[in-house]
Amino acid sequence: MITRIFFVIVAFALAILPAPPAAEAQQPKKVSRIGFLSAATPTALSARLDAFRHGLREFGYVEGEDFVIEYRYAEGKVDRLTELAAELVRLKVDVIVTAAPSPTRAAKEATSTIPIVMSGVGGDPMKSGFVASLARPGGNVTGLTALSQELSGKRLELLKEIVPTLFRMAVLGTSTNSGNAQSLEETELAARALGVQLRYLDVRRPKDIETAFRDARKARADAVLVLGGPLFNSQRTQVAALAAKNQLPAIYPFPESVEAGGLVSYGANISDLYRRAATYVDKILKGAKPSDLPAEQPTKFELVINLKTAKALGLTIPQSVLFRADQVIK
Repeated sequence: MITRIFFVIVAFALAILPAPPAAEAQQPKKVSRIGFLSAATPTALSARLDAFRHGLREFGYVEGEDFVIEYRYAEGKVDRLTELAAELVRLKVDVIVTAAPSPTRAAKEATSTIPIVMSGVGGDPMKSGFVASLARPGGNVTGLTALSQELSGKRLELLKEIVPTLFRMAVLGTSTNSGNAQSLEETELAARALGVQLRYLDVRRPKDIETAFRDARKARADAVLVLGGPLFNSQRTQVAALAAKNQLPAIYPFPESVEAGGLVSYGANISDLYRRAATYVDKILKGAKPSDLPAEQPTKFELVINLKTAKALGLTIPQSVLFRADQVIK
């Protein structure tokens, strides 16, 4: 009888004790903070960022629950990248994703501890000093390269196929962009082999674009090759419109320029590189070190042609080129 009374008292005491706080019962879920640093505008990179977020979803991440992205855009003002990179460091983000050589350099100079993932950065990351080698990056930077500089010569060859009478060509670039010199060097090598004369026109600000096209006409250029960079990407509609206005066939590194009315683009599939960048972010968030993750080169390339623009320019795209196109805009 005494034993039964004892168990009744214990049961009653347990029933009236307060439940342990929820925080003690279950630890709150960690929300990872991903920094994104770009010299371009949000609009210019919207499709690429969609691909990056899609890549994270493929690994089971839910935005807002598992991760948040801290976006920082210089919007064409490259000198702001240092300040924006410092902001991300102060926020103590878990990883920084960069969209071009200039943001990558700014991020690398801002931190030697926070992992940095290149998402299709153009040029040679070893020559730029971002990694010691592709197989063994060796520091806090890894990711994917777009090989945009190395493809400049191939773009000239492609344009020569489309415009067989090509003799003089204007090259639009931005001398302050990291990798611009390498792009120009590759283009000059191809130009000498094809017997094409080049006229380099430096475009550092949006207002320089119209001046560059005016100079191209004065130089009697037969076509235009755009080396790429955040300024040309953010101003792609203006560039395409001026090329059409001046009746100049133009080739670009990225398909967004062709979608905006440009004639043709050839280069690495940038959306695929952004999607693959999510693989690096996933591994880093799970504890991997950037120095142990080999940097990769692109595996997918795309040729995009705008037939509507070709018709307006009075050009007939050769069947040999059309057959190689990944996308044809009509």
